[in-house]
Amino acid sequence: MDEIQKSLLEKIADIHEVPEGAYNIRSNGQLEGRNTTANIDIVTKKDEPGIDIIIKPGTKNESVHIPVILSESGLKDMVYNDFYIGEGADVTIVAGCGIHNCGVDTSEHDGIHTFYIGKNAKVKYIEKHYGEGDGAGERILNPTTIWKWKQPRLRAWIPRCAIQRQTWQTVQRLLSRKRL
Repeated sequence: MDEIQKSLLEKIADIHEVPEGAYNIRSNGQLEGRNTTANIDIVTKKDEPGIDIIIKPGTKNESVHIPVILSESGLKDMVYNDFYIGEGADVTIVAGCGIHNCGVDTSEHDGIHTFYIGKNAKVKYIEKHYGEGDGAGERILNPTTIWKWKQPRLRAWIPRCAIQRQTWQTVQRLLSRKRL
C-alpha cells in the first residue's frame, strides 16, 4: 500500500495501522486485506461484487472496518455489502470511501449497504467519504444505506429546529397514536 492509499485510510476510517478485530479493506477494486474474529465473519459474495458481514447474536464491544479506497483514475467500483446483526449484539461498524484522482478520467465508487438488524441489537455506524487529487477527472461517491429490522420500531431523534412547528406537531400526533 502506498502513501496516498495510507492517507486515504486515515481520513475515512481513522486507520493508521492494521486495525484490531474484523476488517475488510478494498483498494482499487481488489481485496487488500481481511480479518475475521470468533464473533464477526466476512464472506465474499459469489453472485455479485461485495461481502456479507455476519455478526453473531450477543456480540458485544467489537467493531468491523470496511473502507474502500481508489487511487487509480478511470476506475468504476461497485459493491453490495450486507450486514447481518444478530440478536442482542452491540457493535461499531466503520465504513467509507476515499478517492484520490490525479488523472483525467472519472473515478467512481458505488457502495450499497443493507443492514438486517436482529431484535434488541445496537449498531453504531460511522461512514465517511472523501475525494482529493489535482487531476481533471471527477471523483464520484454514491453511497446507499438500507436498514431492515426484525421488529418494527421507530428509533430516530428528530431535532425540533430542523422541522417546521406544524410538521413537528403532526409527527408527535402520529407517534402518540401508533407505534411504527
